[in-house]
Amino acid sequence: MSQRRRVARAAFSATAATACLALATPAWASATIGLKSSHLGKKAGYFTQQCDDERFANLPDDHDGWHFVLPGKNSGSFETLTLTFSDGTNDVTMNIPDGADAYPDFFYSTGGKDPRQIHAYLFTPAGWKLVDGSATISGTGDDFNVSHTCKGTVPKPTPTPTPTPTPSVSESPEPSESPSASESPEPSESPSASESPSASESPTPSDSASPTASPSGGTGGGSDLPLTGVAVTGMALTGVALVGGGVALMTLRRRRDRITFTG
Repeated sequence: MSQRRRVARAAFSATAATACLALATPAWASATIGLKSSHLGKKAGYFTQQCDDERFANLPDDHDGWHFVLPGKNSGSFETLTLTFSDGTNDVTMNIPDGADAYPDFFYSTGGKDPRQIHAYLFTPAGWKLVDGSATISGTGDDFNVSHTCKGTVPKPTPTPTPTPTPSVSESPEPSESPSASESPEPSESPSASESPSASESPTPSDSASPTASPSGGTGGGSDLPLTGVAVTGMALTGVALVGGGVALMTLRRRRDRITFTG
């Protein structure tokens, strides 16, 4: 009889332990929820800006600060988050917590008697778009969401200098033959000095110059040679007259010398 009681007690204890485990199991289980659908495909500038959040104190100027929150009393705490962003070309997936990647992140607890880890922070390069997200939580819930952000400044792209093509070494052109010195033109014969007109013989001075008869103008276009016959004749007659006058004067003087004056 005592043995049966011991077996019954053991069975009852096992049943009670199993029941307790069954009731405690939901509290130990984890759930996976997604990011609020209206927050998908948005950049940091879409959300409420709260750059004075003290947990953004070390946020670089060229980075966006993201604050995610887990709502609901029964949601428990964040255990892990998986977030996917687009940098405009590629999708980048990162986890919280993860101290090995280039994107700073951390959880923040509510504190108090029953602290819950319902805040998550992440810094990404400015301008990235939140594409997708999921979270593993210790309780139950429907989704988590973005609480607020701090938009950074997207750096201006540095223009890539266009490489200057290296000019191919062109074969140097064969030196052109220097033009042969042009033969200097034979010096033109200097025009022979025009024979200076012979000085016109000055006419023999005479006491009275007889006017030279001007030749009558010809009707032709050319000038006729001067007629010298008249001038020679005049000169001859003048000479004869002078000679005759001299003879007459000498004759008169001789006569005068012959005359004897009486007192």
